[in-house]
Amino acid sequence: MGIVNVTPDSFSDGGEHATAELAVDHALRLLDEGADILDIGGESTRPGSPAATPDAISTAEEQDRVLPVIEGILRERPDALLSVDTYRAATARAAVCAGAEIVNDVSGGVWDAAMLGTCAELHCGMVVMHTRGLPSQWPANAAAADASFTEHLLVEVRERLQQATGAGIAQGRIVADPGFGFGKRGDENWRLLHQCAAFAELGYPLMVGLSRKGFLAAEVTAGQQDSTVVRDALTHAANTAAVLAGAHLIRVHDVCGAVLAAAAADAVLRAD
Repeated sequence: MGIVNVTPDSFSDGGEHATAELAVDHALRLLDEGADILDIGGESTRPGSPAATPDAISTAEEQDRVLPVIEGILRERPDALLSVDTYRAATARAAVCAGAEIVNDVSGGVWDAAMLGTCAELHCGMVVMHTRGLPSQWPANAAAADASFTEHLLVEVRERLQQATGAGIAQGRIVADPGFGFGKRGDENWRLLHQCAAFAELGYPLMVGLSRKGFLAAEVTAGQQDSTVVRDALTHAANTAAVLAGAHLIRVHDVCGAVLAAAAADAVLRAD
């Protein structure tokens, strides 16, 4: 899944594709590089952002960003498989009507009570992700002291999946995402990656969003200068581990490297 951020303030590439024309050009490049799905987002949910608070951008502004990109991609590549990265039911509806087939909700249906029912009505695919708290709260989150952190997280992810099917979304239309970095601190993400296989056993396809996350560089590159090159190299290593542990989808900025990493991991799995 290639990331197309139509935002001025995303943590890694904010502003690089902030116009519809730039975003469509970027999206087409990602498809040419081997992306199977494109995920178009119009609002940053980086740590500290005002997402899901009264200070967040308006629904209208979010739609003004993403809808022209969805339409532009599909004009050029009618068969492209598109996802919309939103926690708002109204934007999900507008995006699906414009041609998106998947809703990637980082809150798993928590931040907008209408989201699960809307996705059920639309018969679209849905990524149900786990988030702890709001982005504005994450910088103050304390790391979990409980050694059973991942077990507790697994329970919460299962509950959100049950809420999705209970709202009428068919199980075959749902992908689970444990939400790396979304309210998890430092080592919690490494513990989550180490135990990723437990989430792959939930009975749903598993997506991971590890791309360029801060915890990768903070742990591994102490004493080295952080950079996009370093973050991408770490991302591909972490994604390889995730695929070997059962992940089916990897959401990435650098599609070329991700395709190679996934191919290597798949070759290892085929050799078993």
